[in-house]
Amino acid sequence: MNSLLRFDIGYDFIEMLLRFIVSTLFAWFIVDRLYFRKSTRRDFYFTFMLSSVAIFFIVFFMIFVLEDMKTKTSIGIGIGLFGIFSIMRYRTDAMPVREMTYLFVLVALAVVNAIANSLSITELLVTNLLVVVCIALCEWHLGVEHTKLVQYDRIELIVPERRAELIADLEQRTGLKIENVSIGAIDFLRDMAIIKIHYVDDGNGNEVEINHMSKLPKQQWETTDD
Repeated sequence: MNSLLRFDIGYDFIEMLLRFIVSTLFAWFIVDRLYFRKSTRRDFYFTFMLSSVAIFFIVFFMIFVLEDMKTKTSIGIGIGLFGIFSIMRYRTDAMPVREMTYLFVLVALAVVNAIANSLSITELLVTNLLVVVCIALCEWHLGVEHTKLVQYDRIELIVPERRAELIADLEQRTGLKIENVSIGAIDFLRDMAIIKIHYVDDGNGNEVEINHMSKLPKQQWETTDD
């Protein structure tokens, strides 16, 4: 009880604050400057930032307590916790591969920043910077694929020989510059097909956020060969 009433700030707490600032700033840069500017997914922005913060504190205080108890299992516990959080999935919505990769990177950085107590702040900054540079190079070189799922009513245009007409009709109705289309689920009873359109972003940041609650179940989305 007496320990809870103390107001002194020790070296370990200052070190934790410095590492937390480094971890949060780099996580923010990755999410806001590299991910969000292209994907504009506010739900994943929220998830990435808070996951990074929560995992940092969990790992840091777990290792701090274990070391204070003179145990030697802190690294093993930290790596195990890293594995658990890095493979976590949300049952309410399937996470795309790109978002899953960003989550893995952010979890890895949070764990590294929390457990790398043998590294100086300078070495920690360089480590985080190297990760940011790698992500930036990949984004710059590969870019990001913009896609949308649409329910399409002109089912007669989905045949391969009328692909040009299909793309022209979709461009006229959506106002997007479409590069390619993929035909998914087909419902002949209702004369409707699910089509994934691959399009070019105009670069103005006017992306319409997709309501992912309206997506078809994974079992119903089976892309056919073109």
